[in-house]
Amino acid sequence: MTETVPKAAIANRIRQLRFEAGEMTQQQLAEEVGCTRQTIIMLEQGRYVPSLALAFRIARAFGRTIEEVFELGEPPGDARPR
Repeated sequence: MTETVPKAAIANRIRQLRFEAGEMTQQQLAEEVGCTRQTIIMLEQGRYVPSLALAFRIARAFGRTIEEVFELGEPPGDARPR
C-alpha cells in the first residue's frame, strides 16, 4: 500500500522583503530571479512551493539565507510525535 505524503506548509517573507528593498515590484523580483510575475504572486499567496534552486535565487536577491526568507511548517493535520 502506498502512503500519501502531505505537502509541506512553507511560509515566506517575500512580500515584506520586497518592500524593505525599496518597494521592489513583483515584476522586478521575477526578472532578477528568472521566473514569472505570476510565480511571485503565487509564492506570496502561499499557493506555490518553489524549487530549491528558485528559493536560493530569491534569498540571494535579498541578500538573505533561505531560512530568513522561507520557513518550513507542519502540514495541516500533522500529528506526528516530536
